[in-house]
Amino acid sequence: MIFINPKIDFAFKKIFGSEDSKDILISFLNALIYEAQPVIYDLEILNPYLAPKIRGVKDTYLDIKAKITDSATGEQRTVIIEMQVLNIEGFEKRILYNAAKSYSIQLTTGQGYELLNPVIALTITDFVMFADLPNVTSRFVLKEKDFLIDYPIYDIELIFVELPKFKKDLSELETIIDKWLFFLNNARKLQDVPTTMDTIPEIKKAFYIANQANLTVEELDAQEKSEFFIQDQHGAVTRAVKKAAKESLEQGRQEGLSEGLKQKAYEIAKNMLGSFDEQTICQVTGLTLEDLKSLQS
Repeated sequence: MIFINPKIDFAFKKIFGSEDSKDILISFLNALIYEAQPVIYDLEILNPYLAPKIRGVKDTYLDIKAKITDSATGEQRTVIIEMQVLNIEGFEKRILYNAAKSYSIQLTTGQGYELLNPVIALTITDFVMFADLPNVTSRFVLKEKDFLIDYPIYDIELIFVELPKFKKDLSELETIIDKWLFFLNNARKLQDVPTTMDTIPEIKKAFYIANQANLTVEELDAQEKSEFFIQDQHGAVTRAVKKAAKESLEQGRQEGLSEGLKQKAYEIAKNMLGSFDEQTICQVTGLTLEDLKSLQS
């Protein structure tokens, strides 16, 4: 079997945002948001996946929005789920904007603020956003600046899952959280459904949807276009980074500051970690693999 890459926008929305993906999305969100606790018992996908019509592919597959229901309290929340492969300019602001917008547009004229439901923005990135934080998952809420006391209303939460920080291989998978993250990172490389993951119905179904053999000609075309777009954008970013790094290092050489030059190379390498492979980073910065391992540790 050949599986489509779940990290590509088209594939991610087809797997998790289709009309018949409700059970998959509940399992996925319970794992990533609620640490595998069965908090969500029902949800409604607000913008379900639609088959492509061979037009502006990048404008067709946006984030997934769902309204979830808490099994204990019955409270409803809006969840925005986004898979982001490229670390683009203004990305952090866009996440906050989308969460705030989803929170504010709930009310119509004359409705009271007590009707507002919480909003969770779940963002999965294929690059490292928070190099100083060791965890795969990071959670951000409103707090008092000096005493770090939570704001009384816990209504907007930003959750980030950084896939490059997840290093477990198949033999090390223990929880359903591990298995979903492994699915995102490795489905494209697999040729069949691993035995340890085949026992979870929702993950097995996700593999079935991701099987290329089950895609239409139009969907295969859209998948290919999405992958080409990502490759082109990544190539453009790589060229820009190499050019900026070369100019920065050249300036350091002209100034004759060997220690400053080394430090500048380390700073560039740190910013590239998680988004580029080790060989590219060494090529751009002039650092050795030993230098890079030292920086990572």
